[in-house]
Amino acid sequence: MSRRLRLTKFRNLSIEDPFFDSLKKGYREFPEWFSRKADEDLYVVDDGKELSGMIYLKRENGAVNDVVPPLPAKKWLKVGTLKIVAKGTKLGERVIKKVFDTALDQNAESIYVTVFEVHDSLITLFKRYGFQQSATKTTDNGTEIVLTRSLTDFTGDRLKDYPFVHIVGHSYWLLAIYPAYHTRLLPDSILRNEAQEIVQDVSHSNTIHKVYISGLPLQRMSPGDVVIFYRTTDRPGQAYFRSVVSSVCIVEEVKTKKEFPNVEAFLAYTKPRSVFSELELRDIFTKRKRLSVAKMTYNAAFNRRTTRGTLIDDDIMSVQPRWDLRSLTRNQLLKILDMGKINARLVIN
Repeated sequence: MSRRLRLTKFRNLSIEDPFFDSLKKGYREFPEWFSRKADEDLYVVDDGKELSGMIYLKRENGAVNDVVPPLPAKKWLKVGTLKIVAKGTKLGERVIKKVFDTALDQNAESIYVTVFEVHDSLITLFKRYGFQQSATKTTDNGTEIVLTRSLTDFTGDRLKDYPFVHIVGHSYWLLAIYPAYHTRLLPDSILRNEAQEIVQDVSHSNTIHKVYISGLPLQRMSPGDVVIFYRTTDRPGQAYFRSVVSSVCIVEEVKTKKEFPNVEAFLAYTKPRSVFSELELRDIFTKRKRLSVAKMTYNAAFNRRTTRGTLIDDDIMSVQPRWDLRSLTRNQLLKILDMGKINARLVIN
């Protein structure tokens, strides 16, 4: 059975679940704290039977004075408790994405998390996306480091500024994706008429980083370019009503087939972040002469999916050229993003 990230309340969980044993061991006050939070929300990762992750997020206003040095007065999102049993997938990235989504939704200015140094892989994950060590917190349980991430100051580094979209100095593209692959690759961009069960606990659906494989000349795109995904129709002849723009991504790099010395190199690069199976990938590499691969970050799902028909009727897009890999003007990009109702803070002009 697939695992999913879902919202629930503490009272729906049992403190006796073995999943919580390490948290009870690391924090003496954890059982009492858990009980106090009975009616509060948290996210869990499970398969309907077994817990494999939890994340508790809390909005705080003002200075954070229980750390050294104190953190300045801001609108903070605190990552209160976090545990991920990844089992070889990229669930950590999916949880990081949920942290950013929540912070932006709650209009936070910064995020902070406390973590023991022994959790080095978790620390590395946070630092990859712009978190910095800013303080320490000492309690009876020991000393934790405090990692913070500003949502108002930017470095210009695409990963450290994730999920913000820098549009100055880059090109913009509309890129088509078939319905069969859309939600498997972009799980937060699921459409209302798609079954949630499509979103499975496999690497490509739990990652911030995505790999798109095509016979299209993806090498037209460059690192930093903005990509709007266009989900093609699931019913022949009904593209006007059923094809939609759904997500915004940023290009990290593009490779052509000739840059992979053999199929094993191609598999090593694509398999963890592609919707295709190993057998399919081997077949693609062997049989296709024209082949390119774009690695991208998945920055935001649209809150409103605008149809092909609306984009045409509102004079945002023309029928031609084809909507497969199509360049966009800055004005087209901004209109599509605005119609998608993404958080306005995400776009950095």
